[in-house]
Amino acid sequence: MAIRSTWKGYLKVSLVNIPVKVFPATESGATISFNQLHGECRTRIQQKRWCPSCNREVPNSELVKGYEFEKGHFVVIDESDLEKVRTESTRVIDLVQFAEESAIDPMYVDRTYYLAPDGTIANNAFAVMRDGMRGKVGIGKLAMYGREYLVAVRAHEQGLVLHTLHHAAEMRSIDQVDELKSVGAPSRPEEVKLARQIIESFEGPLDLTTYTDEYQEGLRGIIEAKIAGREVVTTAAETPTNVVNLMDALRKSLDAVSARKKTPAKAEVAKPAAKKRARA
Repeated sequence: MAIRSTWKGYLKVSLVNIPVKVFPATESGATISFNQLHGECRTRIQQKRWCPSCNREVPNSELVKGYEFEKGHFVVIDESDLEKVRTESTRVIDLVQFAEESAIDPMYVDRTYYLAPDGTIANNAFAVMRDGMRGKVGIGKLAMYGREYLVAVRAHEQGLVLHTLHHAAEMRSIDQVDELKSVGAPSRPEEVKLARQIIESFEGPLDLTTYTDEYQEGLRGIIEAKIAGREVVTTAAETPTNVVNLMDALRKSLDAVSARKKTPAKAEVAKPAAKKRARA
C-alpha cells in the first residue's frame, strides 16, 4: 500500500528550491493496541468530552484551543491567530548548515520521514541534490503538526531521509542520573581485555531485518489462542543472577562463545565421514 504524504512544500539549499513531499517512515499500526472495556459486560468504554460548568457533553464543533496563563485562567487561540505565526518553515525546509553524516548523535533523533520530489518536474533537481549530499547531513527547520522541528536531512538509497531532532535544551544531562556518580572507579585492564574479546566474538555485518518484535509475536499468539478458545500455556521467564565474581563470569562467557562457534564446524566435518561409511 502506498504511503500518504503528511506535508508538502519546498526543500531549499541556497538558491535551489525543490518541491517535495514528506512521508512517515515508520508504521505505528504494526503495534498491537488495546481498547478499554467494562469488565462486567465487556462493552467498550466511551470517552466523552464533558463540561463540568454546563454539565453536558460538548461536541467537536464547540471546542476551541485555550492556553492556561494562570491557574484556571485561559486565553483562547483561534485559526486566525495561528495564521499570524506562520513561519517560513511551514512551507520551506531551508537547510542552513551541512556537516558529516556521523556528526548527528543518535540521542537527538526523534522520528524519521522520507522525502520525495513533488511532481516529475522536480525529479532531476532532487536527484542532483541527493547525490551531492552523500555522506553529508543538512540541518534546517520544518513546521508541521502545530510545532516547528529542528530537522536533519541526508541521502538514503534512491531518496532523502528527514529526521526530526530534539533541541539541546530538551536533552537531560547524564550528570542528573545519581546512580552513575558511583561508577567512577577505573576498570581493571585484564577484565576489560576479556570483555573486549567477548564483544568482538559477537561482531558481524548488521542486518536489522533479522530482528523481530518477540513480545508482539507472543502477544498476538495469546490473542489468537483466546479467540480460538484454547488454553494459553507459557514458560516462566528466567531471572538473571547477580554477578559475584566478574573475572569468573567473563571467562565462562568467553568459553561459552568459543564452544558455540566450534560446534557447527564439528558437525560439518562429521557429515562427509558418515557418507564414506555408508558407501563402504
